[in-house]
Amino acid sequence: MRPHPIPPVTEPLQYRAIGVVRGTYVPADASQITRGVIRTADGEEIEAVVLGRLLTLMRRHIDLALPHLWVAYPRCREQGGLHLQMVGIWEPSTLATAPEPAPESDADPSAEAPDAQGDGLPEGDDYFSVRGELIFTKPETGELVVKIRQLPRGDGQRPAPFKLQLRGELPLEHLRHFVALDLRRQGQTLQLERFEVLAPVAQRGNRGGKGRAEGRGQGRRTGGHQAAAAPTRSSSAAAAPASGAAVTRPNR
Repeated sequence: MRPHPIPPVTEPLQYRAIGVVRGTYVPADASQITRGVIRTADGEEIEAVVLGRLLTLMRRHIDLALPHLWVAYPRCREQGGLHLQMVGIWEPSTLATAPEPAPESDADPSAEAPDAQGDGLPEGDDYFSVRGELIFTKPETGELVVKIRQLPRGDGQRPAPFKLQLRGELPLEHLRHFVALDLRRQGQTLQLERFEVLAPVAQRGNRGGKGRAEGRGQGRRTGGHQAAAAPTRSSSAAAAPASGAAVTRPNR
């Protein structure tokens, strides 16, 4: 078992958006716990939905009155604010090690309250890893937008790309490049801590250089893209969390 809920990158230009948030999950309806909010120690209430087998785990073995370290895919609401798709829980102190994927029965329903310090990660709480195309940057205001592409589903349909609005300073020369970002949740936003620029992203659908002219002098937006010439295209929008103690996988 890898002692981490976020798996290592397997492709040079692998898209993903995944992270962890510690807090108490409060369902909107006690009889239907798939939607609710995560209440964090800093007083935020973050909208959240429960995906995959995590729902069964929560119903059978998790004390929702206690805070936990939730593994989640981040999304941004149009009106602002963070939205989380919860896919796992990282709690080795209370849940037993299990082969991939982790069956719900491996959880110990009689376990004591989790040891938050023992369940911590090297990156700390509220860490997020985002990898995708930088399509907007305005360094003077600290605004960033990264586009994430997703793999086709099992039925062959390709989900539409989505965009994450982030905070941080990235120079304009990195626009339309594939970037790997380490971020930290601060309130309802994800704040940039470290970044790596990996490669330019080849563009398509720009006629007469229209895309290059948009937003000149400030942050610029681009249209759709395909993978850069050299790199592979087998990328994931939000890599599934690692298997093992306390992590579940969404049914995708």
